Amino acid sequence: MATAGRRVVAFASTSFLKLNQNANFLAILSSPRHFSVFSGGWSFQDGCGKWHNGGGTFHHSACIDSTAVVEVGAVVHADSVVGPNVRIGSGTIVGPSVTIAHSTNIGFNVALSNCCIGDSCVIHNGVCIGQDGFGFFVDDDGNMIKKPQMLNVIIGNHVEIGANTCIDRGSWRDTVIGDNSKIDNLVQIGHNVVIGKNCLLCGQVGIAGSVTIGDYVTMGGRVAVRDHVSIISKVRLAAASCVTKDIKEPGDYGGFPAVPVHQWRRQVASRCRTLVRRNS
Repeated sequence: MATAGRRVVAFASTSFLKLNQNANFLAILSSPRHFSVFSGGWSFQDGCGKWHNGGGTFHHSACIDSTAVVEVGAVVHADSVVGPNVRIGSGTIVGPSVTIAHSTNIGFNVALSNCCIGDSCVIHNGVCIGQDGFGFFVDDDGNMIKKPQMLNVIIGNHVEIGANTCIDRGSWRDTVIGDNSKIDNLVQIGHNVVIGKNCLLCGQVGIAGSVTIGDYVTMGGRVAVRDHVSIISKVRLAAASCVTKDIKEPGDYGGFPAVPVHQWRRQVASRCRTLVRRNS
């Protein structure tokens, strides 16, 4: 168990976890008694073994609580931390140095890398978290050059993320999802996006890079948000709206570009009257 303590302390000292201010992760890392590290009696091939609770594969340097379930076909890579009562579904890949706090449920075929996930989260099937964001520039020769994507994704507590949603890692700041936020299926969240607490994102929402969203923001299906836009707290966006500039006042918005909902309704009514006159 002293070995587990040394591994946890060494991992906690990395710059990756210094970025994370969530007290739940710090509690996990400061309590090595929660973690089981197996040596004698276990067969390791290339540094990996079979987890006793579920039959999945784990690297010997990973710190996994003995109550965690790693199902057959799941893989936990080196230096990852998996907290108490976590369940990791078959086909899921927990990449190197990923942290998952207690009581989080990870579905099938999920890909996790460069991220910290809070407690009591639900990550549905096919979710991808922590992959590189979409950032390029054109060099002097006219060639597309990839911008470095070196930071992480921080998922708060009690967050639910729907199937096949993608959340990119940050390039100049961490991508952050606030506590108690709920994200539907097939949502794209770009690099450097910061989403506040208790937000609700419906299916097929697309948020471009470096967007800042406050607390209690609701986005209907297929809402699009352009890059580097800020949306204040307590905003509701109608389905298929497109946010092209900062929203600085709470309220309901709709349309393309998104405007206050009463203004959008007048625009729609005006277009309908124009069509009726043209057809009469």
